[in-house]
Amino acid sequence: MNLSSLKPAKGSVKSRKRIGRGQGSGRGGTSTRGHKGAGSRSGHSTKIGFEGGQMPLQRRVPKFGFKNMNRVEYKGINLDVLQELITKYSLTAIDFDILKAHGLVAKKDLVKILGRGELTTKIEVKAHAFSASAQKAIEAAGGSIEKL
Repeated sequence: MNLSSLKPAKGSVKSRKRIGRGQGSGRGGTSTRGHKGAGSRSGHSTKIGFEGGQMPLQRRVPKFGFKNMNRVEYKGINLDVLQELITKYSLTAIDFDILKAHGLVAKKDLVKILGRGELTTKIEVKAHAFSASAQKAIEAAGGSIEKL
């Protein structure tokens, strides 16, 4: 046993400073509540976003329009991206798992195939939605589509 290994007994040292236990404690008097006002009284609580009487940010910012909570968001993948995948990895079919494996979509994304670019290879494409131009281009190249 030496001086560097000495520790106080378990439970003898408090982890937090107790307030309102006299001036000697360093947290007496107003007990860290300041002087006067609602914050010094018991039972006081402020509403979320309250800014001390100043007009809150939520009310200051202009609001307009309509946000549809039932909107379905698709991740758009264009035909030129599909053609790039086909030529690079010599694929014959493209589905959600392949797009996810190559980092084009996330796990919870819905995929919509869009019509930008050209498709030169016959391919089977599986996705959640297709634009009319993309569907036409895939079928013109001899491929097929399947909606998930």
